[in-house]
Amino acid sequence: MPKDHDKDVYPEPPSRTPVEDRQSSLPNPALILSKLFYYSVDLPVTTFRDIVEGIQSGKKSHYYHQKFRRVPELTQCQEGDYVCYYEAEMQWRRDYKVDQEIVKVIQERLRACQQREGPSYSQNCYKELQQFEQVSKAFQSRYGDLGAYASARKCLMKQKERMMAEQQQA
Repeated sequence: MPKDHDKDVYPEPPSRTPVEDRQSSLPNPALILSKLFYYSVDLPVTTFRDIVEGIQSGKKSHYYHQKFRRVPELTQCQEGDYVCYYEAEMQWRRDYKVDQEIVKVIQERLRACQQREGPSYSQNCYKELQQFEQVSKAFQSRYGDLGAYASARKCLMKQKERMMAEQQQA
């Protein structure tokens, strides 16, 4: 700024930030509530957890997956036992998911071998290829053509129809 400017028109900016001008002398209620929560809930819980983790540091337990007990299949349920029907259905769904994952793992192994071996994969990955064909054929024979609303009952009926067709051919 030039030295000959009008100080009334262009006042100089303050050299420091002004001090907060409070309207009330009461403290902020949000600050009080946050401090109250921290000291009454958060701090004791965190301290207790740290103590427990310190005690258990030598005995760490690992949880890999949940294990379910095997339940009777649909053919072993008594007529009208809806709890058994439900348990058999849930068991079938778990088996279906496990079989899907098995097919995925075998497929990933085959793809990795194909990637590793390149054009000569049909000779060098023969074992993986045979295993994938076997697993996918078994999966298709059990779960194929069940549709979007697959269930244990549909799968059982498909198995029954397949057995009847085999008996007719024999």
